[in-house]
Amino acid sequence: MLKRRNYLGLLGVGIGFWTLSAGFSIHETVSDPVTLQDLSAFNEPGKSWQTAGNVYSGISGKNELTVSGGSGILVNNPSRRVKGEDLFTKAELGDIELELDYLLPNQGNSGIYLQGRYEVQLSDSWEENQITSASNGGIYNVVPPRVNASRAPGLWQNLKIGFQAPRFDASGNKTENARLLYVLLNGVLVQENVELAGPTQGAVSNDEVAKAPLRIQGDHGAVAFRNIVINELDNKAESNNNNRYAKDPILLDAPVTTILRSFMNLDNREKAVHAVSVGSPQGVHYTYDMDYGALVQVWRGDFLDTTPMWDGRGNGTSTPRGAVQRFGKPVLSLAKLDDDQSTWPVDTAGTQFRQKGYAVNANNQPTFKYLIYGTEVEDFIQAKNDGTGFNRTIRVADADGLSLRLASASKIEETSRGSYIIGDKEYYLNLDNAKSNKPFIRDVDGGQELIVPVRGEISYTILF
Repeated sequence: MLKRRNYLGLLGVGIGFWTLSAGFSIHETVSDPVTLQDLSAFNEPGKSWQTAGNVYSGISGKNELTVSGGSGILVNNPSRRVKGEDLFTKAELGDIELELDYLLPNQGNSGIYLQGRYEVQLSDSWEENQITSASNGGIYNVVPPRVNASRAPGLWQNLKIGFQAPRFDASGNKTENARLLYVLLNGVLVQENVELAGPTQGAVSNDEVAKAPLRIQGDHGAVAFRNIVINELDNKAESNNNNRYAKDPILLDAPVTTILRSFMNLDNREKAVHAVSVGSPQGVHYTYDMDYGALVQVWRGDFLDTTPMWDGRGNGTSTPRGAVQRFGKPVLSLAKLDDDQSTWPVDTAGTQFRQKGYAVNANNQPTFKYLIYGTEVEDFIQAKNDGTGFNRTIRVADADGLSLRLASASKIEETSRGSYIIGDKEYYLNLDNAKSNKPFIRDVDGGQELIVPVRGEISYTILF
């Protein structure tokens, strides 16, 4: 059993359990997000560091952040006048579990140095086709991440690290190397059980120690952090011989466009029972719910784990193997509204909805077809060639009175005509011909919806 001490004033609540295939059992604490009120947890922070209430960076542009006053977000924002400096915690740490959210601008670069010596790279690797140890989630100059699970610049990303410090005998001689038990990037396991023979390049010192401060790189440009949780482990994780799966996993890749029908578990215990998942060789994939004509999730990384579906008798369920962006409970994409404030329908009652399957083109890409309010709809979703997201085109035979719900989230912000950032900086949405289509944002039950009247054909792009 692992005993914990919490640093930075972050208290854990609740206990979970999961097993790494490398042979370590880790008890994981689930913690409430905690606001960073000031910089008091850090040792002599440089002038480039501050706390902020909000932070913004577009998908392109300079390596800098726009901030607004307040607290809760830790920001490094160097400039020509203010040189960026690394930031060190006051607490000296050994074995830790670390979790945080971070946001990088276009071409941003930073890093997390465990004990100031062993770097996990933070980098804008969104458009990288060939990943290296310098890519997002890499162990710098040691091991590249297993897969590119990065999100676009200007979006919040999540990092979770399990670290075991080096061991020393009573005379101070090192008896065991430091080890990264795991690195999870946006929920994807990108490093596992990596032994570190010594400090990585750029370490604060080549001398290894049992405890030392955590270091955040700040001399390479702008970066923001929030929800920092550091739990120090008092004892080494107990080893075991279990594999990550009780049986050999059944993994489905997508070297070409690949289609699989299955059940799909979604948020809040929702399940899509007529789900079609489409994988692409670009490494971005999506799931479509045929019961509603809805795009329910997209992800970046590998395609599907079909072990629950095909192992033994199976339960019909498959699971994404990447960094997933979900779009909430499946509802109809199209509806007829009496006015701009009418409630979006939560089911198909009264809509005459009837799905008609899908047809595939020469590249095996499906066009989904259905009837709604007596009119025919074609819905085509295609991965972008650069693997940064999807293009979606909806064609309607008779668009009389129909509206399309482009997005529903806690917050929707228009950054320029037809361009939006959705939710808590979760993904971007760009609408074609926004001037003639006339989209609008409306407030609904504490959140917002982005609606556009349909005029024959609507096309938009999701970037994440």
